[in-house]
Amino acid sequence: MFERNQVKILASRLNEPVHRLIVVTGPRQTGKTTLVLQSLKRARSRSEYRYIPLDEPVPPSPILSLPDSETVSPGDATKRNSVWLTEQWEKARREADDSERGFVLVLDEIQKIPQWSETVKGLWDADRAAKLPLHVVLLGSAPLLMQRGLTESLAGRFELIRTTHWSFLEMHRAFDLDLSGYVYFGGYPGAAPLIPQPIRWTDYVRSALIEPNIEKDILMMTRVDKPALLKQLFELGCSYSGQILSYTKMLGLLQDAGNTTTLSHYLHLLTNAGLLTGLQKFASQHYRRRASSPKLNVLNTALMAIASGYTFDQARADRTYWGRLVESAVGAHLYNTGTPDIRLYYWRDSPYEVDFIIERGDMRVAIEVTSTARDAHQRGLAAFQDRFHPHRTILVGDRGRPLDEFLSSTPDEWFDST
Repeated sequence: MFERNQVKILASRLNEPVHRLIVVTGPRQTGKTTLVLQSLKRARSRSEYRYIPLDEPVPPSPILSLPDSETVSPGDATKRNSVWLTEQWEKARREADDSERGFVLVLDEIQKIPQWSETVKGLWDADRAAKLPLHVVLLGSAPLLMQRGLTESLAGRFELIRTTHWSFLEMHRAFDLDLSGYVYFGGYPGAAPLIPQPIRWTDYVRSALIEPNIEKDILMMTRVDKPALLKQLFELGCSYSGQILSYTKMLGLLQDAGNTTTLSHYLHLLTNAGLLTGLQKFASQHYRRRASSPKLNVLNTALMAIASGYTFDQARADRTYWGRLVESAVGAHLYNTGTPDIRLYYWRDSPYEVDFIIERGDMRVAIEVTSTARDAHQRGLAAFQDRFHPHRTILVGDRGRPLDEFLSSTPDEWFDST
C-alpha cells in the first residue's frame, strides 16, 4: 500500500518513550486513519493498540490489522461524553500495564466528545505522573476545533502531525494519475478509484466530501449565524477560484444579506476546513496586507471542477477555464505543501501582477503561472523583482519550469536553491 511521508514520522514517534500526546489533524478524506494504522504496523515494538472511531465505526483493513490489537465500536453517540472517554482511557491503562511492548490508544475524531480537551488534559497529566507507558494518538477533521482545544487546555503537551490534500506526486504514485487528471480531479484519494465513472465521482465528492465538511465540520461544530451565506460563499469561491474579489463585490454576488466582517470570518472557517482560502495581497506594510481584497483559491481542484459543471473534456477545451484551474492547482499545492513558517500571497500593482508570492522570514519567491495566452507574465515578475528584490522568480508552464516538475517539488526547495 502507498504510504505518505507522515507514516514514517508517526511510526518513529511511537517507537520512542512516551513524552507527548500525538495529534494528527487535517481535512476530511486525507488519509488520517490509514496513516495511523500504517504507522502502527511499522512501529512493531508497539504492536498492541486500541483504536476507537468516534465518528462512525470503521474497522482496520485486514492488510493493516495487527496482532494483539482491538478496534472498539464507539457505541451510542449520546453516551460519548467525558465519563465515557475516561472509561475507555482506563481500559487502555490496564492494557498498558499488562503489556511488555507498550500500548497505543488511538481516538479518532476526538472533537466529537464535548469538552474533550479538558478531559484529556486531566487523564494525560495523571499518566505522566505515574510514568505510564501509554502512547495516545488523537485524530480530528475539524482543524478549528482541534486548534482551540489544543491551545486552550493542552499547550505544551502535544506534538502535531499535519495532513493535507494529496499532492500530484502522491496521486501519481498511488493511483497513476497523470498531470491533466490531477489538475481536474484534484487530490482526494478516496475519490480516485471512481474517476473512470465521472457521475459516481461527482456524487462522491459532493456527498462524502463537500457536504460533511460544511454540515459536520463547520455548521455543527462552530457558531454560524448565517449558514446559507457560508454555503453561498463556498460556492462562489469555487466558481471564482484564481480571481481577486473584494468583499464588497462578493456581497453584491451573494443573495443572503451580510457584511464584510461576516464574509471574512466565514472565509476563515472554510480555510480551516481545508476547502477554500483567500490569499492576502503582498505589501511591505503588514496593515495593507490585512486590508487587501482576497484572491480566492480552492485547496483541492476537485471542488472547482464540481462547481463548474464541466466534464473533463469540456474543461480541457475551455482554455480560459483550464488556465484558472491550473493556476488554482499551483496555489493549492503551495498552500498544502508549505511548512508553517511559509506565508503565501499574491501581488498586484496595476498594470503588473504576480500570481503567487511565498515568503519565509525576509526571503521571498515570486511565482507566475503561464498556462494562459497572457503576455504580461514576465513584465509582472520583472516589476516585482525591481521593487522587492526576491530570492528568486519562477515562471511555471509552457515558457518556464514544467508544471509537473513544479508540482513535484515543495516550497522549501525554492528557498533552498537558486
